[in-house]
Amino acid sequence: MPRLQRPRHIWDAPLLIAMSAAAPAAAATGESQAWTTESLIVRASDADTIHLDTSQRFRRDSSGGGQQTLRILIDHRVARGVQIGGGIGYFRSSPEQEMRLFQQVTLSSGAWAARSRIEQRFFDTADKASWRLRQRVQGSLPLGAATQWTLVAATELMFHLNRARPGDKLGLAVMRNQIGLRRPVGKALNVQILYMRQQSFRDGRPDAVAHIPWLTLSWEI
Repeated sequence: MPRLQRPRHIWDAPLLIAMSAAAPAAAATGESQAWTTESLIVRASDADTIHLDTSQRFRRDSSGGGQQTLRILIDHRVARGVQIGGGIGYFRSSPEQEMRLFQQVTLSSGAWAARSRIEQRFFDTADKASWRLRQRVQGSLPLGAATQWTLVAATELMFHLNRARPGDKLGLAVMRNQIGLRRPVGKALNVQILYMRQQSFRDGRPDAVAHIPWLTLSWEI
């Protein structure tokens, strides 16, 4: 992997994230997927926001087949640039079903946002909850008022904190790198299209890499 230099300017960082996303994984198996998400954002008050989203993930049978998700999240602003929140999600695929609880803290400043989320994942194929920590950093760069496009780049690391099943991996389990564009369409609708490279680290086997185009439609009321 080429050595990445320290960004000399805040706007250089999304480009460096994109370069790391494009770097090939050694000795990894690869596949292509496609994801779509529909999101509703409700401004309940000056400090409270409700997010409701559903998504469809088109995957190979070897990766669990197609998956449908439904999540609801409530965020509360406790200070400028600081939000705390939590929610619940349901994930369904042919091999298993998952109910998920999660809590998070989001810090934002200018073009940057960093999120720490901890999850309790309840599978119908496991007897106890799987705990996971997710650390995400995102940068956004407006490309000009005339175009209304915004460049978005993000990196997220997921750590398994315990073994709910004997074969579960501990420690760093998944890395996601994203690069894409976002644009408002009308007063309440935003569209985002991005590429995501998802790498799953596996003990004793080659890593699994998925290349995912991801379309998101967001309504805000």
